[in-house]
Order: sequence, then structure tokens, then C-alpha cells
Amino acid sequence: MKDKIFEGGCLCGDIRFSATGPALKPHTCSCRQCQRHSGSLTQAWVEFPKENVTWNGVAGEPSTWRSSDYSSRAFCSNCGSTIGAIDDDPTIAIVLGVFDRPHLKTLAPKNHSYISKRPKWWKVEIDA
Repeated sequence: MKDKIFEGGCLCGDIRFSATGPALKPHTCSCRQCQRHSGSLTQAWVEFPKENVTWNGVAGEPSTWRSSDYSSRAFCSNCGSTIGAIDDDPTIAIVLGVFDRPHLKTLAPKNHSYISKRPKWWKVEIDA
């Protein structure tokens, strides 16, 4: 069976990527890092092995900022779009909003991390 190809990019188009599946650990997160990086109360992510992601836009790889002892947040240095996180482990987590087709069922979050960090009035529901 042929791997699924997922494509996407930033708001200005300087950062573009192709990721071959399967998409791993699709989830949402409400930790403070995700909230501040995205500007949203909850961020939706999906992970791919680093070797399955190709940066093919004119800017190449996204810019990064070291956010923890194991990961860096990735973004476009031109338009500022959040791209995801590049871990020291061979994993790249990409936010769902930058995919060309974020509505695909294989990208649908399966669980929620740090739900206790969300405001009590913010409800997150995951269809399983």
C-alpha cells in the first residue's frame, strides 16, 4: 500500500512541506507552551518521523526557537505562521491549521493533552 502524502505551508507560502504517512498521534493540546506558541487556547497537532517530512518551499526549513530541553518551536520567519515543533528525537509535530487539507479524517485528533490547563469555560470534544 502506498503511503499517504500530506502537504501544507505557512500563510505567505515561503514554508512548504510534504509529509508521508501514516500520520502519528493526532491530538490536541492546551499546555501553556502550545497556547502561547499558537495564540489559541488549544492547538491541534499530528506527528511524523523526521525522515518523512520534506521542506520544499522557497525558504527551506522553518525558523526555530528552543522551547524546552527536548524540542524547538517552528515558524515562518517571514509571515510568523506557527508550523509546529521539531523535537530532538526524530519527530516533527505539525499543527493541523497549516495543512492544505486539514479536514482529512486521518488527521483528526484522537485525544487531548493538558486538558487541565484550559479555562473551565473552554470545552474540547474529540469524536472517537
